[in-house]
Amino acid sequence: MAREIVFDTETTGFDPENGDRLVEIGAVELINHIPTGVTYHQYINPERDVPEEAYKIHGLSYEYLKDFPTFAQVADEWVEFVGDATLVAHNAKFDINFINYELNQLGKEGYSWDRVVDTLEIAKILFPGARNNLDALCRRFNVDNTERTLHGALLDAQLLAEVYLELLGGREPSFLLDKNKKQAASVQVSESDIVRKFREPRIFALSEEDMKLHNDFLSTKIKGALWTAVPETDAEGKHEA
Repeated sequence: MAREIVFDTETTGFDPENGDRLVEIGAVELINHIPTGVTYHQYINPERDVPEEAYKIHGLSYEYLKDFPTFAQVADEWVEFVGDATLVAHNAKFDINFINYELNQLGKEGYSWDRVVDTLEIAKILFPGARNNLDALCRRFNVDNTERTLHGALLDAQLLAEVYLELLGGREPSFLLDKNKKQAASVQVSESDIVRKFREPRIFALSEEDMKLHNDFLSTKIKGALWTAVPETDAEGKHEA
């Protein structure tokens, strides 16, 4: 049984080494690439102010967060939820660096990179030169992100789980995520309880912007590509001299 945790974090800034801290963690459990409906969500007291720039992104103020537990108080719960699962995140270096810093401050072992999947890196390989942030990928795969007016860790993890499955090949299991119901991390879901529906992979037409970015990438990053030297054909399919 392959278990994965698709997760996202919100923070006070960009660098834990300079005093920035986690303010929210949201995560979605997948088993064999199938969403189980089990989620983890926690707001975190960062024990410091939340800069205006960060507040504008996620809308979480220190006044709101101060009554929630600190990371030290929920670290064991998070570690138990993750277990030995593979961790999946978008721009994973950012999220893993924060999680590992917080764990190391408590004398706990961080997560090694051999158990981390970065969906941003997958997207860059599949769509070189295109915009590959979460909103752009939601648009590309027709994933409904209309509720994403601000960044929120659990919502972003749920959206990323859908995007991740599309990046793996476009086969979409039925999602059992209930946005109005947070299930405890200890809930166990057997594989027999999971319904899997398959559909034919979708074909996505390139926009003019995507085509321009692709052509710009070919002209600046790949010199003498074989496919640019293929001779043109006439109306009967014969190669022109």
